[in-house]
Amino acid sequence: MSNYTRRDFLKTTGGIAGAASVGGLVWGCGQKKQAAKGEWKGFKYSMCNESMRELPWEEQCSIIGNSGYKGVEIAAFTLVKNGVGDISTGQRKDMVKTIQNAGLECVGLHWLLAPPPKGLHFTTPDATVRAKSVAYLNELIDFCGDLGGHVMIFGSPKQRSTVGAESVEEAKKHFVEGLAAVADHAQQRDVKILVEHLDHTQTNVVNTLAETLDIVKRVNHPAIDMMFDFHNTKDETEPFKVLIKRYYDHIQHIHVQEMDGQYLGTGDAVTKYVGSFQLLKDLGYNKWISLEVFDFTPGGKTIAEGSMKALKEIEAKLV
Repeated sequence: MSNYTRRDFLKTTGGIAGAASVGGLVWGCGQKKQAAKGEWKGFKYSMCNESMRELPWEEQCSIIGNSGYKGVEIAAFTLVKNGVGDISTGQRKDMVKTIQNAGLECVGLHWLLAPPPKGLHFTTPDATVRAKSVAYLNELIDFCGDLGGHVMIFGSPKQRSTVGAESVEEAKKHFVEGLAAVADHAQQRDVKILVEHLDHTQTNVVNTLAETLDIVKRVNHPAIDMMFDFHNTKDETEPFKVLIKRYYDHIQHIHVQEMDGQYLGTGDAVTKYVGSFQLLKDLGYNKWISLEVFDFTPGGKTIAEGSMKALKEIEAKLV
């Protein structure tokens, strides 16, 4: 596979058809009951699946489980040709069995609106397209719930950026309206939709944690919250620890990777992230930390094993 970075992904997701096999496709892989705040029992690590999307589902789960992760986070576009409606009830149940057989739990979904299906956009002035996008988000909520997942990470930069002469504020208004439209359904399925902050090189709509929290507060629903991604802090002016502490009450999920998007251990994350992980431990963080990388060149097994080795090296430095 050629070098495939986050920017390459962002350029191509307008037409990706998602080629991963669903072979022995997945019902009920829920999160374990979280420990009370302060009872830190080690971090829960999961891995996003798109770096292995060319492999059969069973092999993806096996690599993730054998590498020491406890959860899998799914980019639905990697499993389908047309949309999650392709995956039947029976196949979803089989997917869950495969996840569980690998010693994993289903964390949830990300890259929510990356095609297929094509033509989705959540903040466009076109009300018909927005309605179609909201409807598909509801389908994804059911898919996530059927797999036992509890979080859906709303990044999807291409599907939330402004269109034409639309202003950023108009796009944010549509973003809020769309999230509000699915919030009750998400709550019914025990799913939280977490808005992801993405820097200005990826989208012009919601670039900082402050803007993300503003969207969450405008929706004002328990099923809508936010997450933290180390890679996406390029527009922030304060250190990781300050940001984590400030937004901790709303951080329901974390994505981690080297700052250049490669797998952990290829850069300076092992030393650079120690203070943040120490703070998370001190605060009793007991939600998921998911590995999400954007250079798939080394292959899923190397990415999984190398990153887990780095995570354990970080943990070894904590007190």
